Amino acid sequence: MVGTDDLYKRLQVDAQAESEVIRAAYHALARKYHPDLGGDLQRMVEFNAAWAVLGNPVLRAAYDAERNQAATPAATVAPAEPHGNNVHAGYESPPRNRRDSSSTLDFGRYAGWSLGQVAEKDPDYLEWMIRTPIGRRLSAEVIALLEVRAAARSGAGLGRRGPQGGPLAGRRDRASAGRQWFGRARQSY
Repeated sequence: MVGTDDLYKRLQVDAQAESEVIRAAYHALARKYHPDLGGDLQRMVEFNAAWAVLGNPVLRAAYDAERNQAATPAATVAPAEPHGNNVHAGYESPPRNRRDSSSTLDFGRYAGWSLGQVAEKDPDYLEWMIRTPIGRRLSAEVIALLEVRAAARSGAGLGRRGPQGGPLAGRRDRASAGRQWFGRARQSY
């Protein structure tokens, strides 16, 4: 990622500049050097490449880390975590159980965790996740995990929501009650 010249110098900003300053510098340079306005195509390509990295917070952090690593001696580089594949602080994924065959999350605070691990640590997150567009593709697997967990807890008398049972108990009843409340029954003509 780090080439012969610095991306910050390309956009004429300081490395500690805030994202708004970098964005403003990119826009000012783009207005000045855009080929449609008589500018230089090669310079615009360089500005776009720098903005693609520095405009994205994740890529900028990776670029800064690589840039700082190149500036420091190799002896001070911290060793990699044995199983830490999550970049979010405080949510390092625990070692995966060999019997856990559930899908692995590739987004959110639990990126790198299996659904089984998340079900044990934070089942409310899974309940929230299946209601969001990004989590719907995993909804069948999540519902199965939550129902197994609820059945295990209710068998021990530890139901999460009282006598109704697990986290998804009564879900279909609430949905049909909503349809009855907001509209009349459909009649065939």
